[in-house]
Amino acid sequence: MQNSLIAGLALASAIATSAHAAERLPTIPPAQYTDEQKQAAEAFVVARKVPVFGPFEPLMHSPQVMSQARSMGDYLRYHSAIGNTLSELAILVTAREWSQDYEWYVHQPIALKAGIKPEITAAIADGRRPAGMSDDEEIVYDFSTELHRNKRVSDLTFERAEKRFGKKGIVDLTGINAYYALLAMQLNVAQYALPQGGKKLVRFPE
Repeated sequence: MQNSLIAGLALASAIATSAHAAERLPTIPPAQYTDEQKQAAEAFVVARKVPVFGPFEPLMHSPQVMSQARSMGDYLRYHSAIGNTLSELAILVTAREWSQDYEWYVHQPIALKAGIKPEITAAIADGRRPAGMSDDEEIVYDFSTELHRNKRVSDLTFERAEKRFGKKGIVDLTGINAYYALLAMQLNVAQYALPQGGKKLVRFPE
């Protein structure tokens, strides 16, 4: 099994390396993995059922950070107290606030499949407050936007979120924003490239 996993990793990384050759933190070919990187890559496949990809590729330069980030993401993306649909909305807000093209490229289609309306994702991409959001979407949008832009949330926004999602939901929603900001930071620092045909987000003036 180990040999087949390494072979799969080698193929995926060979493809990724050719696409991302200009990165600051280029994808490491599995044949060049250290023992720690091999262990981290194998644990990733066991947890995610796919080889290391996307933001986890630059993170492989520090396999301990990669493994810890993957573990946190296993919960926040798939099992948070606010549910997968609203978590995807928070992820899109985070990707937009950090102008993170790859994060948006991956999660905008997922958000649509999860039930977020196309006009809502389009408004977020344009930097506009979406119209026609549900009450839950408004709570998540306001909380996430305030957190990124103001570095805190107002009492009113906190109270609305706590009333709807409870204290655990508050912690999880904050965690989703923080986790995807971490990945966005890593991707931006690495200058991780979009797949061919991917569309870049418009950069807003500072």
